[in-house]
Amino acid sequence: MRRRYLAAIPLVLLGVFLALPHMAFADSTDLQNAIDAGDAFDPSVGTNTMWVIVAGALVMFMQAGFAFLEIGFSRAKNAGTVVAKILTNFSIAAICWWAVGFAFAFGGPAGSFIGHDGGFFFTHLGANMTPAVGNAPAMFHDSFPVMALSNATIESKWFFQFVFCAVSLAIVWGTTLERIKFGVYIIYSVVFASIIYPVGAHWVFGGGFLQAGDWLGTGITGMQDFAGSTAVHLIGATGALCALLLLGPRRGKYGADGKPRAIPGHNMPLFGLGVLILWLGWFGFNPGSTLNAGDGRFAEILFITNLAAAAGVLTAVITARLKTKTIDIGMAGNGAIAALVAITAPSGYVEIWAAPIIGAVAGVIVVLGVFWVDKYIDDPVGALSAHGMAGIWGTLSCGIFTAPRLAQYNAFGDPAGGLWYSGKFTQLVAQVVGFSIAFSFVFVMSFTTFWIIKKTYGLRVTAEEEDAGMDISEHGMYGYPEQFIPSPEYPGAASGPLPAGKPAISTITADNPNPAPNA
Repeated sequence: MRRRYLAAIPLVLLGVFLALPHMAFADSTDLQNAIDAGDAFDPSVGTNTMWVIVAGALVMFMQAGFAFLEIGFSRAKNAGTVVAKILTNFSIAAICWWAVGFAFAFGGPAGSFIGHDGGFFFTHLGANMTPAVGNAPAMFHDSFPVMALSNATIESKWFFQFVFCAVSLAIVWGTTLERIKFGVYIIYSVVFASIIYPVGAHWVFGGGFLQAGDWLGTGITGMQDFAGSTAVHLIGATGALCALLLLGPRRGKYGADGKPRAIPGHNMPLFGLGVLILWLGWFGFNPGSTLNAGDGRFAEILFITNLAAAAGVLTAVITARLKTKTIDIGMAGNGAIAALVAITAPSGYVEIWAAPIIGAVAGVIVVLGVFWVDKYIDDPVGALSAHGMAGIWGTLSCGIFTAPRLAQYNAFGDPAGGLWYSGKFTQLVAQVVGFSIAFSFVFVMSFTTFWIIKKTYGLRVTAEEEDAGMDISEHGMYGYPEQFIPSPEYPGAASGPLPAGKPAISTITADNPNPAPNA
């Protein structure tokens, strides 16, 4: 009898879970009254909400791309720690984004220094939504004005913007592979996801003062960043730069003459898989930033995104070939990433013809940037170039190529468009000032945070731990145990000697062309 009751517990929990949405709706008097009166939600709410969630899931999948890319660029003794790092940082970002991050980034009012609505998120959807009445569509209250053009539910927007924060955080850590203490991830991630990213993102594309225009009465138009070349990628790369300046290079990276030496990653196929996953994830990143499926515009943005990425691969391959006389695998992948980063800001502002130009320039920038950075700073994955330099180029490209029809559609920046169309530098100046302010804020905050960590907890593992590898020194296990643990010490690594006189495999004969191993 007791077992029957225990077996019923999952069914009871399922019933409670299914009832929660109705319980939440019941808490909203306005919504309940609308339901009682027979009014229904605008059906586009469900369509747009589903699109935002699907796009957010694609962006979340980019975490797997970062994991494979970083594992591929690591030496085998440091492969496993990347998995723990990705999972831990993603989880920290989720809690911090729920607690304060989303409110700081997207809570109103427009043109502010920091948002303030929506801390610790919400108890239910009804508190944030006015139901459709008659022919009027469902609309959201004024707490999140920059996203009010979309009627997707606020929970879906929370999730979509959260995975952006997680991507920006992931960019920081790829540069620090193979020598940083795991605890540094935890400390900086809390600060980054709670303050640094939310405030910077609010300024740039969360409705803050950089985006709203007329900064402090100067008359400068607002900057444009459709999906985050500055707000996501440059912010992440700036945090990475600060970490590297205080962390120092991996042991053996620079010779006695000061010249950089290559430290090859152990698995280029995994790196390639990571790049392709990131490429796929960008089809949620940029098109999803429409927050709207109803007008079909997301398909045009997907088209623009893909064209830019393809152009970036080709120019990166050509540039690397001209510089090194080889077709570099890593440069091919970073060409795609740099182009995707560059097209992120202008993807909602430029016509299709501009996309391959923006991507092609990014492919050249990333190759030359990687070689230049490598002379002075040890960045194993090339993030300072692919996300930092390409992020700046993407932000500037809005000031050059923004089309008037799209500037007016998105309601930010100079309605006359970029330099190509208007002949004016108005938007380009706004882009320069905007990313400069964002970079300065993130640099000061990140450098201060890492400096405090270095003076108290410490940034680097010991030389002995670095030589042994992060897997065993930080986690007590190897990502590839059979490669590092001698067979006699690793259970199951070797089956032991065969019985006397018994061959390991049957002999191949005309009558037995496919022999099976002996049992």
